[in-house]
Amino acid sequence: MKEIREIIRRYENTDFKRESIALATVVKVEESSYRRIGARMLVSSNGQWIGGISGGCLEGDALRRSQQAIYSKVPSTVVYDTMDDDENEIGVGLGCNGRIEVLLIPVDPDDNNNPIEQLKQIVKLNEPVVLVTTFNSPHQDNLGSSFIAMQNKALHSFNGISKEDLQQHIDTTSSKRRSCTFDMKDKDGAKHQLLFEFIRPEMKLVIIGDNYDVNALAGIVKELGWEIYIVGRKKKIHKNTYALAKEVYEYEDYEQVTIDEYTSVLMMTHDYNWDKIILGKVLAQKPSYVGMLGPKKRMLKMEKEKGLENLSKVSFFYSPIGLDIGAETPEEIAISIIAEILAVYRNRDGNQLRHRKGTIHERYV
Repeated sequence: MKEIREIIRRYENTDFKRESIALATVVKVEESSYRRIGARMLVSSNGQWIGGISGGCLEGDALRRSQQAIYSKVPSTVVYDTMDDDENEIGVGLGCNGRIEVLLIPVDPDDNNNPIEQLKQIVKLNEPVVLVTTFNSPHQDNLGSSFIAMQNKALHSFNGISKEDLQQHIDTTSSKRRSCTFDMKDKDGAKHQLLFEFIRPEMKLVIIGDNYDVNALAGIVKELGWEIYIVGRKKKIHKNTYALAKEVYEYEDYEQVTIDEYTSVLMMTHDYNWDKIILGKVLAQKPSYVGMLGPKKRMLKMEKEKGLENLSKVSFFYSPIGLDIGAETPEEIAISIIAEILAVYRNRDGNQLRHRKGTIHERYV
């Protein structure tokens, strides 16, 4: 979401009387790739760009091709393929054996449904959505066409493809919570390739505590683009950390914080009584992740408190928090905690990748 927000910001600050822009989006990946489906790069006619579609090896070529799309005002799809280790075939080095398809769309600022206006709408919705985009079609006019699929929103046929077929793949994408590509046929039997991109809302982190270790954590979280909410004594919170938070609450006002499935909560009060008071209320709201700072014996003691008897059996509760990386300093501990939260959200175990069997990333449909 951070990359999307940066692209939107650049778009809104563009002087379209002096320059034009195009959006490059990774729409399909096979085998190995540094970036995944949904990676975006906004390119200006003056040669500037923001975002990225690879680890740096494709951006130069994508910049040139995006500028061609700007001048021709026609969307196109480019394929980068080093499955056979032949980098000379496409003139760039991918740095990994993979096949990547990138959709290049010139952006018309007068089109209220252009791809960046759609991203703006998605950000405002603040809920998970599926963005459906045509990236391969026998009809040139269909290339780059897209729509946002939301819960409880009526669905219509799209580029001749029935709403029933579309709904089936939207449901599949939503249930898997990851982007998928599908080959689909329209009413005349013509074949189209569509990306069903699952886009999560902004991740939220609620930090309950006001000691100095909150400062390191807030700085790292802000770099990730997550929303930060802090609960603690306002007068104790460092002014720089205070500025990073979207909202700051006193301990007594904790229940004003809105919790949803994309919210993680960290108990970092260093105060047993405040943890005891607030933890039961936190667990009742069932965030996706709740972590409590401190040794295991502290958690076992907490489990003896009324209302917290089955604490260790709560699937989304973690204590001690963080991955076992030998963290010592506040900054290292913050990295350990954030890594654990990401592992939970991505359904990973946090082990070293060299011990992982199979590919680093799950294969797309």
